Amino acid sequence: MATAEKTKIEDNVVHLDPAAEQELTDGFHLVIDALKLNGIETIYGVPGIPITDLGRMAQEEGIRVISFRHEQNAGNAAAIAGFLTKKPGVCLTVSAPGFLNGLTALANATTNCFPMILISGSSEREIVDLQQGDYEEMDQLAIAKPLCKAAFRVLHAADIGIGVARAIRAAVSGRPGGVYLDLPAKLFSQAMDAEAGAKSLVKVIDAAPAQIPSPAAVDRAIDLLKGAKKPLIILGKGAAYAQADEEIRAFVENSGIPFLPMSMAKGLLPDTHPQSAGAARSTALKDADVVLLVGARLNWLLSHGKGKTWGDKPKQFIQVDIEPREMDSNVEIKAPLVGDIGSVIAALNARIDGSWQAPPAEWVETIRSKKEANIAKMAPKLLKNSVPMDFHSALGALKNVIKERPDAILVNEGANTLDLARGIIDMHQPRKRLDVGTWGVMGIGMGFAVGAAVETGKPVLAVEGDSAFGFSGMEVETICRYDLPVTIVIFNNNGIYRGTDTDPTGRDPGTTVFVPGARYDKMMEAFGGVGVHVTSPDELYRAVSAAMDSGKPTLINAVIDPAAGSESGNIGSLNPQSVVKKKK
Repeated sequence: MATAEKTKIEDNVVHLDPAAEQELTDGFHLVIDALKLNGIETIYGVPGIPITDLGRMAQEEGIRVISFRHEQNAGNAAAIAGFLTKKPGVCLTVSAPGFLNGLTALANATTNCFPMILISGSSEREIVDLQQGDYEEMDQLAIAKPLCKAAFRVLHAADIGIGVARAIRAAVSGRPGGVYLDLPAKLFSQAMDAEAGAKSLVKVIDAAPAQIPSPAAVDRAIDLLKGAKKPLIILGKGAAYAQADEEIRAFVENSGIPFLPMSMAKGLLPDTHPQSAGAARSTALKDADVVLLVGARLNWLLSHGKGKTWGDKPKQFIQVDIEPREMDSNVEIKAPLVGDIGSVIAALNARIDGSWQAPPAEWVETIRSKKEANIAKMAPKLLKNSVPMDFHSALGALKNVIKERPDAILVNEGANTLDLARGIIDMHQPRKRLDVGTWGVMGIGMGFAVGAAVETGKPVLAVEGDSAFGFSGMEVETICRYDLPVTIVIFNNNGIYRGTDTDPTGRDPGTTVFVPGARYDKMMEAFGGVGVHVTSPDELYRAVSAAMDSGKPTLINAVIDPAAGSESGNIGSLNPQSVVKKKK
């Protein structure tokens, strides 16, 4: 707040008068006040023109401001904050290139249904619209619109409260997603009467109201489940986001139906739960006759609900989703259940009574026996104490670390590092596994690790392929600067997929190889963190255990056999191969 001499206020512009004094506010203060009024406690971003002072002032006003080295990583931190808290994570960037960096994270958040707000400063409208060449000139609003759930621009200080409120409501209502809020540089220094400014702020009420499913929809779903011989529940990350943990657990256990968690839904019920079909995924998908999808979409991660993954037996799908347009997007949905997950599962629970029949024992036994056989087959691979390590032996060590620390958060990205960890490392609590999500992108690692540590205060274990780490690795400085309880393990096999590729001409390194024997641990030490170099599963287990117990920023360089790994991990079929050989 400030005082100024004035005569009157017209169109929210202060006209000064030497004879009087008036308390003022401005765009800087109004943005901060609007965020605080709506419970925003943390901002992730990169400072610079025109938002440097906004970050400083927000920090002074009690908002925690976490400054990154790259906007995409700040945006990823904000996105995962939204997933973990059900409140929009806020990312603050400069204009043009900084905005574009943050936009990648915003688009990824929207695809994954994470509530996030990207706030970017921008150049002056009158110059941008005439394309007269302003500093970092770009029509950011137009660029953002196709890539997020909603986009708004605020031009007048008196509208900041409404702009922030609309962004918050859009981010969390219905299917959550990313929202862009464009704030031109001139807006921040616009002054107005402080009392009028305070009255212009809006506290968002009931931003994500419950959406109750219709009784007829519940009846259809229950009838299908009652008639099923081989029912299956698939839990997606939407079920984890809903935080309806007790309702979901009660439904699964009272219904007796086997469940299959998608990767970020692992831990809603422990992976070791007797009804878990995680280790019998192929059998469960191929043989099920009625499938209940809870917060999961029939996209590429589930082979679009058809094809050889699903076998040749007819399937009937029940789908729980808050977005009606999701239904029938790939295959026919026999029983759509439109509503928020908490309300829908509560309605289903109300129908599980004394007359409910558990699934046929033969189906339950089929899943159980297949699961036990697969676990037994995998066990020797996880117990090897080989040097150099392969992915299985290294992940076997980390499986034990998480088992002993079920409250820790696991961040995971890579190709083989991701695909194998998803099946090997059991999760025991909800929202403890954070990974690449719907797009299957790389680069989320350090942003997610920082966001998870800041929002939860829990120890974080980030398991990274060496290629994946390269997308956000400079944020180890951020982790050290804020002294966050993050332990990073890099599976270092000298390359993308493997470290054995060569250039047929002999001129350059192969396109997928890195510097052999790189010491990523030295990078961490350069910023004051702890660096450790390990070559065996026993060393890895001891180093990770010590790091997580210490709470100190630590990076462990885990040497993996360069020949270990497969092309594109488990999704090599998506990587086109040439069928034509060039004649020499």
